[in-house]
This record gives sequence, structure tokens and C-alpha cells, in this order.
Amino acid sequence: MALTLFNDLTKRKEPFVPLQPGKVTFYVCGPTVYDFFHIGNARPFIVFDALRRHMEQSGYEVTYVQNFTDIDDKMIHRARELGISVSELASRFIQAYEEDAKALGIRPATVHPKATEHIPEIVTMISEIIRRGHAYAVEGDVYFDVLSFPSYGRLISQSLDELQSGARIDVDPRKKHPLDFALWKAQKPGEPSWESPWGPGRPGWHIECSAMSSKYCGETLDIHAGGSDLIFPHHENEIAQSEAASGKAFVRYWIHNAFLLIDAEKMSKSLGNFMTAREARRHFSPLAIRFFMLGAHYRSPLNFSEEALKQATAAVERLQSSWRELSEARKSRPEGQPQEELRQALAAARRRFCEALDDDFNTAGALGALFEAVKAVNSALKDNREGDLDALQQAEELYRLADAILGVFGLDRPEDPAAAEDAAQIDALVERRLLARKNKDFAEADRIRHELGSRGIVLEDTPGGTRWHRAL
Repeated sequence: MALTLFNDLTKRKEPFVPLQPGKVTFYVCGPTVYDFFHIGNARPFIVFDALRRHMEQSGYEVTYVQNFTDIDDKMIHRARELGISVSELASRFIQAYEEDAKALGIRPATVHPKATEHIPEIVTMISEIIRRGHAYAVEGDVYFDVLSFPSYGRLISQSLDELQSGARIDVDPRKKHPLDFALWKAQKPGEPSWESPWGPGRPGWHIECSAMSSKYCGETLDIHAGGSDLIFPHHENEIAQSEAASGKAFVRYWIHNAFLLIDAEKMSKSLGNFMTAREARRHFSPLAIRFFMLGAHYRSPLNFSEEALKQATAAVERLQSSWRELSEARKSRPEGQPQEELRQALAAARRRFCEALDDDFNTAGALGALFEAVKAVNSALKDNREGDLDALQQAEELYRLADAILGVFGLDRPEDPAAAEDAAQIDALVERRLLARKNKDFAEADRIRHELGSRGIVLEDTPGGTRWHRAL
């Protein structure tokens, strides 16, 4: 089946058809780099990284853009707290993002634009919005005129009156309408600023994404994605200002993930009920965190808990154990008779895996299909001393496909040279333990097992010898 996606603009699931055949422009709102990103932020980063992978595996050429917001009120306030410049703050936490994202298997975007490096594009877009009669300048600030844009509110499906009654708005008598939002902010004492036709100042948050997305993806994007908390006002404002500037449809498919919850509340820094991704990595394997995020449909709320992460850890261990058993069997087992039951199970699992991903990117369904394959592989390896090598190759191909898209096996992670050196030491200790057991020195064998266990190494004694792997 062809890929379908739930489009938040039309409120229905639609076949995905890119503007240009075979090519996809895909913009995802990135972090505001004033702190480590929390585990709730990690959900869209992981989910949309996986969707990008699926599209690439499906043969699309994907231009994937994820920005860094490196100038806004939060950036300025945090830099003051720390006694450093805004640029120093941004540099520190962009590096931190890259470290945490890499650990979680999030691939770098095609481009990671920074707002401060696109001031000319932002100024040009604001000037065009003013020229077309959709914005006005007052005392060095520039505001978007929402009354000039009749379809304002269509993404969130509310009228101006409904939005105004439900919003917390600072009263500013200079605005034509309370919902008018800032495109450009006049410089305040001590703030970073850039020159503009309206005087020194800095861009508003919303215009940054519009300018950067149009530069790298064109005036009409195939996909714009982010957390559901961004629907209003951020994405609603992006639509208004982008379409006011270009006169063209801004985005064809709007996709949003549901909140990550903790104790049934949205996880957020403002509520104080959050854990940074960096802290979560100290307690749980990055693979387990990734599995947890993909274990529910992206449009369903997901409740964060220690128990849920423990279950994800056990699931990843099962996947990796099956991969190890499969790899060993392909190397060591003699060719046997065709195992039709295994072949049929693998074919069905692969079909269901792909169908789930094509059905509004249902990663939970895809993982369910993957575990059907794992069950069939494990059963076949247990019940047969010989191997249907063609079937085992099919299983390996499915596991590799699942890892290429979902990244839950960890097969494509680069080998750390230090880890390779460590592996040689572990191999030597395993050999010493085998020798101790052969000599019936069981106390020494137990001591070595305990030493390896303290380093996170799990030993498996099998008829074919002792194997080891790192605990998650």
C-alpha cells in the first residue's frame, strides 16, 4: 500500500503525494538551545527521524530540515542568568543537543539552520509581508495583522473570537487586534540586535521558522512536523506569515505528535515535571528510550514511567538476543530442509511491518509485526539443529530493514575504537574463565563472571561456547 498520513490541516488521513515526484521537503521544528532538551522533546525528534528513514527506505530523496532557535526571550534570560553571551549559550547547548541526539540514534538533518544566521532572509520576508499589506510597524516593532488574513485559525479550527477568548494575551494598545503577533522586536537595553528598516532589533520566534523553511524547502513544503503544543500559536502563525509573504500554500501535510505525559500531565519545563534526555540516558539505554518512543502511535499520548522504560529495555534485549542467535546460526548451522512455516511467517511479518508503517506511520503496529518474526525465528532455531539458510537470510534482511527505519537494534552504530580495545580485553577474560572451568577452578571462574558483570557484560554459556554482550 502507499504511504498515508494524517494531515492536521484537513483533519483526515490522506495518501502522501509529494509536490515533486520522488522528492520530499520535510521541516521539523528543532530545539530552542537554552538548556538540555527534555525527554518530551525527544519524542518528535525520534518519531520524525524514523519517518524520514522510512521515506528514504521507500525510495524518496528527502530534504530534512531541523532548525536551532538560537535567539528568543528564553535564550536572553538564560544567558543573563549564567552571565554569558547568547551566542555562547547557543554554542554550548547546540553541542549538547548533537551529543544527545547522536546517542538516541537521531541522524543529523540535511541542514540545521540557525535563526541568527538567517537575519537577511527574515528581514526580506517581513518587508514583503508589509508590502502586501499584512503587517505594520510601530515604534520599531513589526506586527502581523491577523485581520488581514481571513483564514487565520484554520489549522487549529477556531475563529478569531474563539482564539481570543481562550488565549492569554498581553494587552498592547499599539496592536490593531489582540492576536496580532510580533515579526520583529525593537531592541531593549542589553539585548542582542541586528539592523533592519525598522531600527535595531531581533526577529520574533515564528518568523524564524518561516524564513528558514522557505530557504531550504521552498515556498511550499511537503511536510511540516512538530509537537502538538506547537499547533497554536507557532504553526498557525507560520501559515499566516508564510502565505501572506508568498501568496502560495505553505505546507501540504501538517503532522503533529501527541504529548509525552508523566502522571497524566504533559511533561514540560514550565510544570517542572520533566527529565532531560541526558539524565534519562544515565538510567536507561538509548535504544530502550528510542523503542519506548516508537512503541505507541505518534498521535497517541504516551505516559513516561520507570516501568514503561523497563519493559522497553526487556523488549530491546529480546530483539538483540534474537539477532545474536540468528547471526550465530547463519555462520555455524549446516543447510537443512526448507522450513515453510518459518518462510511464511517471515513473509507475513514483513508485509504487516511495511503496511503498518505506510498506514499513518504506525510504529506500534510495525514493532508488533517485528516481534511476530522474532517469535518465529526463535522457535525455528530452537526446534531445528540444521538451518534453512535462505529463510534465515530473509529474517536477517527484515531485522536490518527494521533497524534502518526504527533504529531499535543498534546495528548501524559506529564502532568506538575504545570499545574495540575493551572487547579484546573482555575476550581475554572469557578465555581465562573457560580455562578456569576446564581446570575445575570454579571460584576463579565465578570471580571472572562477577568482574565482567560489574562492567555490564552478560555471559551466555551455550553448547557452541561462551558468548558475551553488553547489558543495555
